Amino acid sequence: MTFRLSAALAPLALLATTALAPAPLLARTPVALNATVSAADPRAAQAGQEILRKGGSATDAAIAMMLTLGVVEPHNSGIGGGGFLMHHDGDTGLLESIDGRETAPAAARPDRFLGPDGKPLPFVQAWPGGYSVGVPGNLRLAWDAHRKWGKLPWADLFQPAIKLAEDGYELGERTATALDRLKDIWKDFPEIQSYFWVDGAPPPVGTLLKNPPLAALYKRIAAEGPDAFYHGDNAQAIAKAVTDAPRNPVPMTMADLAGYEAKARKPVCGKYRAYTICGMGPASAGGVTVLEILGMVERFPLGQWGKDDPRSWHVIGEAMQLAYADRDTWLGDPDFVSVPVAGMIDPAYLKRRSAMIRLDRSLRAYEPGTPPGAQPRTAAGPQPEVGTSHFVAVDRNGDVASWTSTIESFFGSQLVANGVILNNELTDFSFAPEKDGKPVANRVEPGKRPLSSMSPTIVYDDKGTPIFTVGAAGGRTIIMQVAKALIAHFDWGLSAQESIAHGLIYYNKDGLVLEQGTALEAMKAPLEKLGHHVTLSPLGLKANAAERTADGHWVGAADPRSPGVSLQE
Repeated sequence: MTFRLSAALAPLALLATTALAPAPLLARTPVALNATVSAADPRAAQAGQEILRKGGSATDAAIAMMLTLGVVEPHNSGIGGGGFLMHHDGDTGLLESIDGRETAPAAARPDRFLGPDGKPLPFVQAWPGGYSVGVPGNLRLAWDAHRKWGKLPWADLFQPAIKLAEDGYELGERTATALDRLKDIWKDFPEIQSYFWVDGAPPPVGTLLKNPPLAALYKRIAAEGPDAFYHGDNAQAIAKAVTDAPRNPVPMTMADLAGYEAKARKPVCGKYRAYTICGMGPASAGGVTVLEILGMVERFPLGQWGKDDPRSWHVIGEAMQLAYADRDTWLGDPDFVSVPVAGMIDPAYLKRRSAMIRLDRSLRAYEPGTPPGAQPRTAAGPQPEVGTSHFVAVDRNGDVASWTSTIESFFGSQLVANGVILNNELTDFSFAPEKDGKPVANRVEPGKRPLSSMSPTIVYDDKGTPIFTVGAAGGRTIIMQVAKALIAHFDWGLSAQESIAHGLIYYNKDGLVLEQGTALEAMKAPLEKLGHHVTLSPLGLKANAAERTADGHWVGAADPRSPGVSLQE
């Protein structure tokens, strides 16, 4: 789905679901004076930079980064998972998005994650093995994006990743940490051990690892296109890995893989102060929830208060918890459930939600609202998720690609086929299909896409020029990382780098969580005086961004919590 941005356009919240008369075609985006990439691993950023230097588009660079991350960051992302892509076309001014989220196979039913007693399984029991594997979507996403916006030959985009898989890459600290954490679970998964263990144990940081089966598969896909993944021998290998999994074996068929399609989705956009914020629509919860948070805090003078005022963080924390309550109740796959997107970001609805926020005390209880157009439902419990990566690319034509890719938990389901780590995305579904006698929007159903927190975002100024893009990894914290970065940049004047590096506020079942080791620790006592229960904790965050400066240059940003880098071209 596409739309054109114009300063004269009516309130952009309506674009979520309402068909509008064609907007005036935006004049061509001012040519970028440079190109930039940002990724969570230097080798992926280098792959993107290499593609740009060869004359590739932002999409070409993003695809090369996705493929490379599947080699060097195998615990977080790859072609065994899925993702969401936001794309701005510098020539036409069109903003488009592609949904490459995984789908549940035909054998999946609403009771998949219920035990013999009819109660939801513990996550640790449901996660490793076949129950959790969805049909991967990243390659179809990449193929569709390349057909629309690619410039270089498809095969060229695979070369950096193939070289690393064949010649070897040094094991990074985060992957090594994930390997160590999973060593007990991997006793039941000898095949994945054979790819990553050395001498019968997780290897240390800096060990040279290779993945010849993945290199061979990449070569086939480079030559034959995505059908080499979704059909034939590789599809059979994936189906067998799931069906014969050492834990939780469950049917997946070659027909499940052959039938997968990435989907064009209408971006979700809304105004925040002088800017237009655009994100993914459902089955991503990101775009809607970010806009809810921003819509609720907009009436407060955050810019005047600044980043060191407890009032700023009190208001942000309250809006966050109200928005997440709506997220967990109303959002799901729009092909299966009615999703009241327009109602959730309707200014009048957000005004009512914002009016609940008081400056003298916390709410302590955060119930979902009833947005216009909502059908009766109840909230579902959140599931944990950690394995994700975000990357951005901007080319000299002014194209912007912002892509979040994931396999869900560290090393996904712990299953592997031809060197590809298979996701555990189905654990993003709600384990309980009903609550209080009502269906849960995010319950398991065949062919359905689980709700996601991934939030690739592109921001426009009042002339319709893209000026900022951001996304993150970190499960349910992703939404809050993006919202915080936008507030830090547009309210507090921080650079893209400073915005994503700034400490995060989040929440758990007890109350607010402030990121340990950051300036936010100073907010603990003042927030407690307002009635918040506050804890300090490391949050394992990882964001990437880019901003257009006043002189027309794009500057990338990479989270200092990760080994990621931004590179210019």
